[in-house]
Amino acid sequence: MFKRALTKSDFLLIVVNLIPLYGVWFEGWDPKTMFLVYCMETVIIGLINVIKMACVTLFVKSTDVWENNGSSTMQSGWFFIFFFIIHYGFFVFIQTQMFFGVTGMIPEGNMLMKYSSIPKLLGDNGMLMLLIFIAYYTVQNIFSFFSSGLYKIISLGRLMFEPYLRIFVQQVVVILGSMFLSFGAGKIFMLVFVAVKIFFELFINFDRYLAIAEKKQRLKERFKK
Repeated sequence: MFKRALTKSDFLLIVVNLIPLYGVWFEGWDPKTMFLVYCMETVIIGLINVIKMACVTLFVKSTDVWENNGSSTMQSGWFFIFFFIIHYGFFVFIQTQMFFGVTGMIPEGNMLMKYSSIPKLLGDNGMLMLLIFIAYYTVQNIFSFFSSGLYKIISLGRLMFEPYLRIFVQQVVVILGSMFLSFGAGKIFMLVFVAVKIFFELFINFDRYLAIAEKKQRLKERFKK
C-alpha cells in the first residue's frame, strides 16, 4: 500500500507544503492563518473534483453505475456530481465550523458573516498560499487526469470518492492542530502537521486503496448475480 518511488510531482508537493512552514518559522506568519489555508485546501480539491466529474460526464459517458445498499442502478453523471457537492459540502461545513469554534478566529455571529470574513482573515500571506495551492492542485490533478487518459476509463463512483481518504487524514490533523494553536504551540504543531501531511501524501497509496475497494465491490455484485 506504500508508494515505492517519488515522482517530480511528489517533490513539488514537498516544496508547496514547506512554504507555509518556512513562513511560520522564519517570516513571522500567523500559524492560525496557515491552518485556515489548509482548511480552504479542502474546498479547492472538491471544486477540482467537480470539474473532473463534469468533464467525464460531458465527454466520455453521461451515465454510470450507482451502487447503493447492495443494489445497482444507472444514474446520470449529473446525479453523481449533485450528490458529491451535497455530501462533500456538508463535510467541509462541519470541518470549518469545528476549526472556527476551536481557534476562536471569528467571533460568534451568523454563518454568512463567518464565511465572508475568510478573505480578510487570510491576509496577503494566506491569499498567496491559497493561490499557490490552487495552481498546484489544478496542474497536478487536472493535467495528469487528462494527459494519462484516466478520464476515459475511470468510473464516476470511484472519481466521486477520490478526495475523501486524503482529506479525511488531512482534516483530522488540522482540527487537532487547531487545538494546539489555542495553547500557543503554533510553530511546533505546524512542523508536526506538515511532516504528517507530507508522509501520508507521499507514502500512502490512496489510489490503490480505492482500486481495491472498487474491485471488492464489483466482485460482491458479480457473486450476487
